Amino acid sequence: MKICIIIPVYNHEAAIPHVLAKLKNFGLPTLLVNDGSSTLCSQILADCVEREPDWLTLIKRSENGGKGAAVLDGFKTAQALGFSHAIQIDADGQHDVNDIPVFIEAGRQHPVALILGQPLFDKTAPKSRVYGRIIANLWVWINTLSLAIADSMCGFRLYPLAAVAELAGETHIARGMDFDIDILVRLYWQGVDMINIPTAVHYPYDGVSHFKLWQDNMRISKAHAKLFFGMLLRIPQLLSRHQS
Repeated sequence: MKICIIIPVYNHEAAIPHVLAKLKNFGLPTLLVNDGSSTLCSQILADCVEREPDWLTLIKRSENGGKGAAVLDGFKTAQALGFSHAIQIDADGQHDVNDIPVFIEAGRQHPVALILGQPLFDKTAPKSRVYGRIIANLWVWINTLSLAIADSMCGFRLYPLAAVAELAGETHIARGMDFDIDILVRLYWQGVDMINIPTAVHYPYDGVSHFKLWQDNMRISKAHAKLFFGMLLRIPQLLSRHQS
């Protein structure tokens, strides 16, 4: 396994230096995807990479395209650089990076599986986000006809890049906040196994969230509806996984 870290960044200039300080000791190449951030955030990202060029790489997007667009650009670059796996984490510091070795070990034991964070929330978690993901998880269980996915929205994951490239070559993957759900279900449909890793989630260093309550919930609802009709076409295939 050749592993890198991918962090999509959009205006998290206060948090990202703290996140990178914690990541440095792991010695993993890290791709920072600047998703059309402000001048201030862009400069901070450039400064970070200039100080640590041995392990940081900056990918620049001219316009904000959404979390999914940024992560997908990171995947393409990672595979072009020869990486076999990529750890996705968020830029706001909510993920416990001390669990990275646990994710890597799970990936070594299951190299073609998707390793998923199963969040353990503390009191900093907004209730709306905690309750909202219960509904999201229910829909994912319906759209996979499975309980294999413990949580569908946690952005802490270890992806097998070959499977991602295969999927991206066959279908359009959501580019916005619906990305985490969309790629997860589609990879499950593709036959990728899911391994769930409990991990603490803390909200966040800078208090900045780019989740737009109505707009992104509507986007996610549309994604669930589209996936539901895709599930109907795959019922025999999905049911056969329970028998294998």
